[in-house]
Amino acid sequence: MFENVIKKTVALPDGREISLETGRMARQADGSIVLRMGNTMLLATVVSNPEKREGADFLPLSVDYQEKFASAGKIPGGFLKREGRLSDREILISRLVDRAIRPLFPSDYYHDTQIMITMISADKDALPDALVALAASAALSITDIPFDGPISEVRVIKDTNGEYIVNPTPAQMEGCTLDLMIGATAENITMVEGEMQEVGEDEMIEAIKVGHEAIKTQCAIQVELREAAGVTGYREFEGDVEDEALKEEVFTALYDKLYAVAAQGIKGKSERKAAFTEVKKAYFEALPEDEETEEKLPLIKRYVAKCEKKASRDLVLNTKNRLDGRDLEEVRPIVPEVDVLPSAHGSALFTRGETQSLTTVTLGTKMDEQMLDSAMESSSSKFILHYNFPGFSTGEVRPNRGPGRREVGHGNLGHRALQRVLPPENENPYTIRIVSDILESNGSSSMATVCAGSLALMDAGVNITGTVSGIAMGMISENDPETGELKYAILSDILGDEDHLGDMDFKVTGTEKGITACQMDIKVDGLPYEVLKQALEQANRGRAHIREVMDEVISTSRDDLKPHAPRSFVMMIPQDLIGAVIGPGGKVIQEIQKDTGATIVIEEVENQGQVSFFAVDKVAMDGAVDRVKAIVAQPEVGETYPGTVKSLQPFGAFVEFMPGKEGLLHISEIAWERTDNVESILKVGDKVDIKLLEIDPKTGKFKLSRKALLPMPEGYTPPPPRERRERNDRGGDRRGGFNRGGDRGDRRDRGDRGDRGGYNRR
Repeated sequence: MFENVIKKTVALPDGREISLETGRMARQADGSIVLRMGNTMLLATVVSNPEKREGADFLPLSVDYQEKFASAGKIPGGFLKREGRLSDREILISRLVDRAIRPLFPSDYYHDTQIMITMISADKDALPDALVALAASAALSITDIPFDGPISEVRVIKDTNGEYIVNPTPAQMEGCTLDLMIGATAENITMVEGEMQEVGEDEMIEAIKVGHEAIKTQCAIQVELREAAGVTGYREFEGDVEDEALKEEVFTALYDKLYAVAAQGIKGKSERKAAFTEVKKAYFEALPEDEETEEKLPLIKRYVAKCEKKASRDLVLNTKNRLDGRDLEEVRPIVPEVDVLPSAHGSALFTRGETQSLTTVTLGTKMDEQMLDSAMESSSSKFILHYNFPGFSTGEVRPNRGPGRREVGHGNLGHRALQRVLPPENENPYTIRIVSDILESNGSSSMATVCAGSLALMDAGVNITGTVSGIAMGMISENDPETGELKYAILSDILGDEDHLGDMDFKVTGTEKGITACQMDIKVDGLPYEVLKQALEQANRGRAHIREVMDEVISTSRDDLKPHAPRSFVMMIPQDLIGAVIGPGGKVIQEIQKDTGATIVIEEVENQGQVSFFAVDKVAMDGAVDRVKAIVAQPEVGETYPGTVKSLQPFGAFVEFMPGKEGLLHISEIAWERTDNVESILKVGDKVDIKLLEIDPKTGKFKLSRKALLPMPEGYTPPPPRERRERNDRGGDRRGGFNRGGDRGDRRDRGDRGDRGGYNRR
């Protein structure tokens, strides 16, 4: 039945194989591919409408990656028990594909295009996020959809031995110092994203080179697949209509005027926009009001926009000055502030030019951890970072319908940038949530989030290893028409306008020691490694400048948490005492939490009990810790304990000196003076300090003394021994006395039950 099945395989550098198959599944899509590596299988499909979207002036492309729970033999959680909206993880993987593929479509291709990649089989040793772009590109490659590919993506890590590994297993990733996702064609890098343990620029470039070599072979196999499928050309499509004479007319009328506005170096975004608008408005008002103008108006508007873009780009390439008057490396004025919100556990307001982030840090308990449930894993996270971008930050009216893909992506970049400087989990009992609310935006809001997040963490007293600063780099480039050489200018701390008109958006974060995260998108073909290295070195200088300004406000974490921040404490207890702390039906731990107001979480970790305490203040914390310590403490001979009299007997008193532990305070150990009546000195409920004299090695019973803690009276003479009483007919004192040198007493003296409980009343 499947006569036209085509299959190709390609090997990774370590010999593992990836297969690409078409012709068996999803045959009504324009293109479909089943990718397999190990037991991981991805189904990638692409469909593009034959008719263009009316009125569109951009590529209406959607990329969706979804993991089927059945692929890992799992049933989704929740009430509906079915896959729903894409998770943050799936959105982030979708963005990896979108960012690498989108620049390779024709700029005037306005046809609705949908790429769907579905994980239909899972293998924990073959991670799907490093394979999705290859599957998507292969599906495009076997269609006639215009696409300047193929491309592929790989993950490259640097392991603990200093070796670079392509598409590693999770086991190989443990402890790695570098983790990069790299997207590229056979010729050029198009996308880079990842996190690092404060590494140098040269290490990052070397990882990109290693990844690109693997991508070249994956692109070559897609070319073979396309040839085997018999695809030779691309479909015809209706692109932009061009009128070169009209274009020249627009440029002649406007270019010099727009260039002059760009050269003014107007710092404010609104003022600069108004200056450009005034020139364009005057031009449109001067146009003749006739049918020809009305017919050509959409085309005129497009050429006016192109003219403004070219004038702004030429200014940078010709003069090395920028739209707001800065030179290429100049960073906008920075105003960092901390402790701006009195009730937050940590807060910062970071303003850079016209971009501003208000960021908070909240410390929570283990019960606040984020639960992560996907087909590939079920786990939890103690570090959460959320990025919000409301409409008012750019002066727009926009409905608030929750975070979009951009917010998820920017939040993930901030998360990666900061998580490498957090204290290890065994030293951090808190769940940490960072929220960045962008109050103003004119470029680099994600980097403002990183800087504000670093400041807020230090303000909260979280012991991070170093100040993290971030900067967004841009580039404007063109090939010299005469020599063909690349002319370019690298821009530090780009504006929103420079992001729009530029050819690169390269975000880099790090500490004084090195890079912690990066995200790079390139809109043009060809970025030599020498240019990339220059961009990284320039970014390093910019990060250092920003970090210096931040350090003037706060350079290290506060010595203590804010007074209103929750306190935490972790202690380890023997595994066999976990039950004693919890109590029957949780009675003991619930009582402690109710009495102190603290929250207690107990886990079994490496054959021990890990007890985590969280409380709103020191009093509650100390009270809860003392209660648990008392439960798990082991009595030590010679130590002094506060006790409570539980019952009185003629021969002494039973005293509880630790939770659940009672011993006998014999009448002879109550005072130095002879005591004939216990009740004359002690009463039930009395608080009394005692010393543990002895633990019976056979019975474990405790012998206590009050006398040992009292000063010996001057001229003290030991009292005469008590007279030995005759045994009665039931055995007298045969059942054991507590003071061998004194009178053991008979059964009537000991009461109905006598002293059967020994030293430790059971």
